[in-house]
Amino acid sequence: MEKKKYNINLGTREISVNHDANNDDFAIYATEDEALKLREVFNEIYNSDVRSFFRAHVPAEPYHYDQANDEYDEGMAAAFRMIYELGDEGTKKQIEEMDVLKDLDE
Repeated sequence: MEKKKYNINLGTREISVNHDANNDDFAIYATEDEALKLREVFNEIYNSDVRSFFRAHVPAEPYHYDQANDEYDEGMAAAFRMIYELGDEGTKKQIEEMDVLKDLDE
């Protein structure tokens, strides 16, 4: 399958072949299947974020026992890993400088 360039905005969870305003935090080259897998990761991050929002309104449940928050963190790590693996050299360098992937040093 042919790889296309996609612009990624992690904050808005946008994956786009078009460059619009600020959707180019990262650039990746991916097949449609790879882009769909990244979309699935973004969807899971969103779902975890929504669950965390509702949990935050339950004062009796401590923050550090929040499964949805842990799932959000795991999803972000998975997204950064995929973006790194599919990214161009600039994207890889940016993620390395952010130091968000602990296993890059291994």
